[in-house]
Amino acid sequence: MIPDDLAQLFHEELRDLLDSLDRGLLDLRATPEDPALIDQVFRDLHTIKGNGAMFGFAELSGFVHGFETAFERIRSGAAKVTPEVIRLALRARDEIPGLLDGQAGTADARQALLSDLSAALSDGAAVHSATRVANPPSLGQQDARQTHWQTLQFALDGAAFDLGVRPDLILAELQTVGAVGFVAETDAIPDLAQLDPSVCHIVWTCDVPPGVGEEAIADVFMFAEATWTLVAKDPAPQAQPMPAAPAIDTADNPPTKTEAPSAPTPSAAPTVRVPAERLDALMDAVGELVIVEARLTELALNSQDAALLATAEQITRLANGLRDATMTLRMVPIRSLVGRFRRLVSELADHLGKPVNFVVQGEETELDKTLIEKLADPIVHLLRNALDHGVETAKDRQTAQKHSVATVTLSAAHEGTEVVVRIRDDGKGMDPAKIREKAVAMGLIAPEASLDRSQIFALIFAPGFSTASQVTEVSGRGVGMDVVKRTIEGLRGRIELTSEPGQGTEIALHMPLTLAIIDGLLVDVAGERYALPMGAVQEIVELPADKTNPDTTSDFLDVRGEFVPFLRLRAAFDCAGEAPRTQNVVIVSASGGKVGIVVDRIISTQQVVIKHMSKLHAHVRSISGATILGDGKVALILDTAQLITLGHHQAGSAGHARGAAA
Repeated sequence: MIPDDLAQLFHEELRDLLDSLDRGLLDLRATPEDPALIDQVFRDLHTIKGNGAMFGFAELSGFVHGFETAFERIRSGAAKVTPEVIRLALRARDEIPGLLDGQAGTADARQALLSDLSAALSDGAAVHSATRVANPPSLGQQDARQTHWQTLQFALDGAAFDLGVRPDLILAELQTVGAVGFVAETDAIPDLAQLDPSVCHIVWTCDVPPGVGEEAIADVFMFAEATWTLVAKDPAPQAQPMPAAPAIDTADNPPTKTEAPSAPTPSAAPTVRVPAERLDALMDAVGELVIVEARLTELALNSQDAALLATAEQITRLANGLRDATMTLRMVPIRSLVGRFRRLVSELADHLGKPVNFVVQGEETELDKTLIEKLADPIVHLLRNALDHGVETAKDRQTAQKHSVATVTLSAAHEGTEVVVRIRDDGKGMDPAKIREKAVAMGLIAPEASLDRSQIFALIFAPGFSTASQVTEVSGRGVGMDVVKRTIEGLRGRIELTSEPGQGTEIALHMPLTLAIIDGLLVDVAGERYALPMGAVQEIVELPADKTNPDTTSDFLDVRGEFVPFLRLRAAFDCAGEAPRTQNVVIVSASGGKVGIVVDRIISTQQVVIKHMSKLHAHVRSISGATILGDGKVALILDTAQLITLGHHQAGSAGHARGAAA
């Protein structure tokens, strides 16, 4: 049996290789004659095959070998990449995971798929462009310049067996390029007392046929450190079959360490794979440390002991450094999601018959791993909507004097304390009049309601709302946009939509960098402390004397000529007691809106460790979580998006009431 840790590592590496294979095949669809992409796809297949064989997945290795053999025709210049080849290659790629988890189809179906792939390659005209002539000869490819047989001598370097190198697989791979006449030289094997079991002391020699160059031999030793020489010999030897290499049962002889997916470069920094659960545990521990640090700081300030203050300051500095380092460990580039999106857009565009150019920008932008995992489904839904509803057919685009190929762009970038993910299309855009008409018909708004463009576009996030004229298997049922909005706001993010009829639509997802620890603004309301995310705070102003009337819950504030609705938390939370004579207004923004939050006083800013609410309190609006303060008490974290919605709603209601009274 393969040890669990090695099996997990193999599955992780396979997932990375499959993502790379996806990217390579989809890129080849756009640039079918790019030799670097062709070589990348071939290397991915070669690595998957080798690793599968090393771990005893013979069926997987055999299937990928057939896949690789078919693709070798492209690498050698004997066939060209076509859309049909890419379609079949992606189908073959999808068979690979099933060969590990037992969910694969029948062997006959896989063989039929490989046959179809070979036929598609055979149908393609041979390609002998200058770019391919410059490529090294492939495995078994004949080289007219090489007419003599050659002698290959090789030995494995270092602690080969500790690294999981399998000599029998190397010998079998050499056989596939035509090598014969293998001889094992055992003179260098030391006595048993001096024998190092991690080192392979055998030196092999064999005869290699004409046309196999050094590049082909280097491919064989891609995953093993070895010293080898290849020299021509004359006359040519009599070809002789070599007995099959003895089979090794991987169940009884498991490798001790998996091979690297690609040859390391001297300048490459070493990397270590760490299970996500360990990172979560580390983040939890850092969160508790931040709470203890806040408690220590408060004790030091109260005591005014110089030594304790110095110690608290040092602990704060160390805790901040550890927090930043731990949060960096949890950051994952958006690139980890891009592969599945590119595949989705490619296949959906084919299904809908709409030619689409999918552009990705900012793949290296990093986000907390928890956010990355939960963003996948909302982005998938938005991309499906963009292709089904936003992008026109090629004929309609030509009629509108647009390029026949539409462009859908997925971009990500850091903006202040947020990461903003945007999905844009250059399609037909949204018609505000049509959206308003549908909203009136659904009873979402009154016919006489006065709404600006942003408020009209916000209506598409209402449950069940859809302007699609017919339901398709892709979308149009009115299920999804409200879920997208809830998901994004549940992650303390916000969603904005802008659109121009005939020009296209853009949806922006504003996300916090992390869900674990944030900088918070502590405020006091009726003796209770609350925390506001600093990323949402725009400014703090004093409540004007003419606005201190506590009889109303909300009103409008003139901030440098801009009217901003404000919400009195004392009234919203039904607090007892009299408000102080002087109050502050914290102006926050989220979801494209802005509102002022009236609080009794500002306490301080500090790091806030987010604790989730219990299931009993999960439905409470305006509260997104809780945190533990330095004195051990709990402070609730305010949900700025919900407060903005509440503030605008109550301000609108108050305005209508005043209008009716007048």
